[in-house]
Amino acid sequence: MRRVLALLLFAVTGAPAADPRQADVVVYGATAGGVMSAIAAAKHGANVVLLEPGNHVGGMLSGGLGRTDMDRQENVIGGLALEFFRRVGRHYGEEVAWTFEPSVAEKVLKEMLAEQKITVEFDRSLRSVEKENGVLTRILTTDGSEYRAPVFIDATYEGDLMKAAGVSYAVGREARRLHGESLAGRREILRSNHQVNFPISPWKDGKLLPHITAEEDLVPTGEGDGKLQAYCFRLCLTDVPENRLPVSPPENYDPADYELLRRCFEVGGEKVNGVLGIKRMPNGKSDVNAGAPISLNLCGANQDYPDASPERRKEIWKQHLDWARGLVYFVQNDPSVPEGVRKKYAPWGLCKDEFTDTGGWPHQMYIREARRMQGEHVLTQHDLMKDRRKDDCIGMAGYNIDIREVQWVSLRTFFFPKAEDQVYMEGYVSQPVEPWDIPYRALLPKFGECQNLLVPVCISASTIAFASFRMEPQFMIAGQAAGTAAAMAAKSGIPVHNVPIDELQKNLAAAGQILRAP
Repeated sequence: MRRVLALLLFAVTGAPAADPRQADVVVYGATAGGVMSAIAAAKHGANVVLLEPGNHVGGMLSGGLGRTDMDRQENVIGGLALEFFRRVGRHYGEEVAWTFEPSVAEKVLKEMLAEQKITVEFDRSLRSVEKENGVLTRILTTDGSEYRAPVFIDATYEGDLMKAAGVSYAVGREARRLHGESLAGRREILRSNHQVNFPISPWKDGKLLPHITAEEDLVPTGEGDGKLQAYCFRLCLTDVPENRLPVSPPENYDPADYELLRRCFEVGGEKVNGVLGIKRMPNGKSDVNAGAPISLNLCGANQDYPDASPERRKEIWKQHLDWARGLVYFVQNDPSVPEGVRKKYAPWGLCKDEFTDTGGWPHQMYIREARRMQGEHVLTQHDLMKDRRKDDCIGMAGYNIDIREVQWVSLRTFFFPKAEDQVYMEGYVSQPVEPWDIPYRALLPKFGECQNLLVPVCISASTIAFASFRMEPQFMIAGQAAGTAAAMAAKSGIPVHNVPIDELQKNLAAAGQILRAP
C-alpha cells in the first residue's frame, strides 16, 4: 500500500492549490547558495524553479555583507562563485572585487539568473510537503502554489525544507565528547578583543540586566547546551552627506536597553572601541559588522529561532533590527556616550540608494547558524584539521573556525579584597585552518530519510565544522555542486546518493570548481 507522508511546516491556510508547476529541479531559498544551485542546474540542461520566501535574491550577499569573509581561502574559490566576484569587479573596473555594495551584488546575481532564463518566484513560503517511500514528490507554499520535481534543493539558511522532509538535524553546540572536538561545547572565559575587558556589574535593582546569563545557569566547560552564536544585521552606512539618511530610533526605543554598553563607557571611556565595526566599501559606504563584545550582536535573543513559528521568527527579526537601530542612535546621541565616540559615529547614516524598499535597513538578518543536517557524513573538527582530503570532494573551504559571541554571562570574580559579580562574554572562537575538502556526502540526507534532496547551506556538520563552512563563498561553492548533481540525478532518474562522483567531479572541474588547493 502506497504510504504518503504529509509533513506540515506551517499552518494550512485552506487556499486551493494552483495548477502544479513541474520542473526538473526545484530550489527553495534564493540565498547566494540557492542562486548558484539554480544556475548550475540550468547550465546542465535542467528546467529549474527557484522559490524565495522573501523579495530579494542573494541572502546576506545582497543583505549587507559586502566585505567578503576571505581569510586564507581566495585560492580555493572558483567556478560560479569566482565568476560572481569577477563580474562585481568589472562593475568597479577591477579584475575581481571582494568588497562591494549590496545593490551591486543583487544586480549581478539577477543578471546571472536572467542569462539562464531562471525566473525567481518570490513570496513563496513553505507550507507542506509530500513524500512517497522516501522521495519528495511535491511542495506546497502558503499562497496555494504547488511544485513537483524529481529533485529538490534546500538552500535556505534555516533548513526549512529539510525539516519538512523529515531529515535529521541538530541545533546549537554539542559537547566536546560527542565528536571528540577540542573546541566544542561551552567555552572557557578567554581574554580577547571580543571580551568585556572592563569590570562591569551585571546587576541593577537586584536583578540581572537583560540578556545576561547567570553563572548558575551555565553548563560546565566543554558540555553542550544547544546554544547558538549571536545574530545581527550587517548595516550598510555612508558618510557621504548627499547620500546619507539620518538614523532614527525604533518606535520602542529605550536607552536603558543599552545599560551594559553605558557602563562600559563609564569605566573605559573612549577606550571602548569598535561598537560599530565600520569597514570601508566603494562609494563612501561601509559594511558595519559587530566589532566589540557589546555591539550589533544581540546575544541570546536568537536561541529559539531555528524551530520557531513564522510569527515568532518575525518577532526575532524585529527585535534584532530594533536593537541595531537603537544601538546606532544610542552611540550617536546619548549623553552617556563619550563625546569622542559620538563624534566618530555622527557622520554615518543609512544610504539613500541601498535597501530602498525597506527604508535603508537590510532585508536579511545575519543568520550565522540555524539547523545543521545530520546526513550521510557529519563534518567535524577532525575533517578540518586531520582528515582534510576527501575522495568525494566537490569543492573546498578554508575560512577560520569562526564562532561569534554566544552569551553575556555573570561570573563571580575575585578582586582583592573581595569577590564581585562581573560581566563577561562567552563563546567566541577563532581558529585558523588550512583549506579542506567539502565532501559530497555532507550535502546528502541519510538515504533512508530522503533520496532526492540536496542541502548545500545547512550541510551535515557539527557546530565547529559549520563555523568554518558558514561563509557565503562556501555556500556558493556547495550550491554549484548541488545544482550540478541535481541536474544529473534528474536526467538519469536516480537518487542523488547514486550520482557518479567521478562524473560529478569532472563536470565541476570543467566549470572551474577547485577540487584541490593550488
